[in-house]
Amino acid sequence: MQVAASATIVWLQRELRLADQPALAAAGRRGGPIVPVYIDCPRCEGDWPLGGASRWWLYGSLHALDQRLRQRGMRLILRRGPAAEVLAELVRQTGASHVAWCRRGEPAARACEQAVLGRLAELGVRPIVCAGNWLVEPGTLTTPQGQPYRVFTPFYKVWQGRLALDPPEAEPKWIPPAAWPDSQRLEDWRLLPRPDWAGGLRETWTPGEAGAQKRLEAFLARRVDHYAQGRDLLAEDGTSRLSPHLHFGEISVRQVWHALASWPNAGPPKVRQAAARSREAFGRQLAWREFAAHLLWWFPQTDRQPLQAAFAQFPWHDDPEALAAWQRGRTGYPLVDAAMRQLWRTGWMHNRGRMVVGSFLVKHLRIHWRAGAQWFWDTLVDADLANNTLGWQWVAGCGADAAPYFRIFNPVRQGEKFDPQGAYVRRWVPELAGLPDRWIHRPGEAPPEVLQAAGVRLGVDYPRPIVEHASARREALAALSRMRRAAAGLGD
Repeated sequence: MQVAASATIVWLQRELRLADQPALAAAGRRGGPIVPVYIDCPRCEGDWPLGGASRWWLYGSLHALDQRLRQRGMRLILRRGPAAEVLAELVRQTGASHVAWCRRGEPAARACEQAVLGRLAELGVRPIVCAGNWLVEPGTLTTPQGQPYRVFTPFYKVWQGRLALDPPEAEPKWIPPAAWPDSQRLEDWRLLPRPDWAGGLRETWTPGEAGAQKRLEAFLARRVDHYAQGRDLLAEDGTSRLSPHLHFGEISVRQVWHALASWPNAGPPKVRQAAARSREAFGRQLAWREFAAHLLWWFPQTDRQPLQAAFAQFPWHDDPEALAAWQRGRTGYPLVDAAMRQLWRTGWMHNRGRMVVGSFLVKHLRIHWRAGAQWFWDTLVDADLANNTLGWQWVAGCGADAAPYFRIFNPVRQGEKFDPQGAYVRRWVPELAGLPDRWIHRPGEAPPEVLQAAGVRLGVDYPRPIVEHASARREALAALSRMRRAAAGLGD
C-alpha cells in the first residue's frame, strides 16, 4: 500500500507565477498537497521596505496569482510577520513535512532565509531551496583568482559559458490540502495608495503572470527585431518593459531567454542579421541584470556605501530645493523633466532617461546618489535593489564597471540625439509642445518671438534652467579633483 505524501508549503517570495516556478515544480514532484503562501515579512526587506509604486504592483500581482490558483481549486494563503515564525505556525496547522522556496539575493532576504532554515531544523521539517529567477545564480561566478567580477565584459563572457539551460517547466499538478489554513485579506494590507495617485500606473501596466506573457508576446512580435536600433530612442516603444514582471517573478528569465532564442528568424539576410544583433543586445541586458545581482551578493554594503571607497569623501551638496525640482520635473532641462514626469505618471522610465536624469542629479546638482536611489525606489514599479544600486553607482562613477565621473551627460545634446523631433518631450512636457524642433530641447536659448508664438513664458509656464551646464560641469570636475586629493591625503 502506497502512503500518500505529506503536504509541502511553498513560500512564494519574488516568484509570483505558476509556470516554470522551481519551488512549485519541486512540490508537485513530491505528489502531496501543496499550500502556497505569501508572507509580508518586514525583516526580509531590511532597510528597503517596498516603495509606493512597488506596493501598488504587489497588490495586483498577488490578486492575479490568487485568481489563477482559484481557477485550479487552490488558493493563496496570506500571512504577515517574521517569515520563520509564520512558516512554523503553518507547519503546525497543515502537518507539512517540507517547505519549498526560491532564493533571493538581497542581504536582508538572505538573512531571513537563514533564520527560516534554522527554525525548520528545530521542527524537523525539510527545506527545499531552489534557484532564484536568474540564468546563473549569484555567488557562483568568480575570476580565475577566485575574486568577484567587478567589470561587466569578462563577467559576460564567463556568464555566457554557463548558459546550459533546460526548457521552462509547466505548471505542477495541483493537489489541495484537506483543509486550508486561515488567510489574511489582501485588502487589509493597505498596499494601494490613499489618496489614489495610481491612475497612470493602471493605464500603463497589468501586473500578474498573464500580463507578463502578453508583454513578452508583444515585444517578440513588434519590437525585438529592431531592439538594437530602437532601444535608445526615447519616443519609440522600443524596449521590452519586462523589468517589473521579472522583478516580481511573474515570468521567469528562463522563459524569456527560451522565447527569444526560439522566435522565428525569417526574411532576407540583412533582416536576419539585424534581428540577430537585436537579440544579442537584449541578451546583454539580461546579463546586466544578473551582473547587478552578483555584485550585490558579493558586496552587500553597496546599497548604502560606494564600492569605490574614495567616493566616501566626495563633497556632495545638500540642496533640498534642487532635489525637489528634479523630483517634480522642473529643472528647466526638457529631457530631464520629461523623464522625471514619465516616472511619476507611469512608474517607469526609459533606460536612456535613467542615465541622463541620474547624471544630472549627481553631477550637475552634485546631490548624493543615495537620494536618487531612494526616489527611484519609491516611484519605480520595477524597483530592484541590485539593479537600482548598480545603476546609481554606475552613473555616479563610484561602483563596479562605472562610467567615469568626468563623463557628464549634456542633457540638451542627449535630447537632440535620442529625441530629435522632440516627440518624447512634447508628450511629457506639454507646455513646450508648440516649440519648433530646433528649440524643443533648449527653450532657454529660443528667440523671444519663437517663445511667444509657442505660448511659452520662461519662468512662468516653464522654469529657466536651475543650473548652467558648462559651469556645473566645471564645478563637478573640481569636486572630483578635491575628492582625489583628499583620498590621497593631500588636502586642498
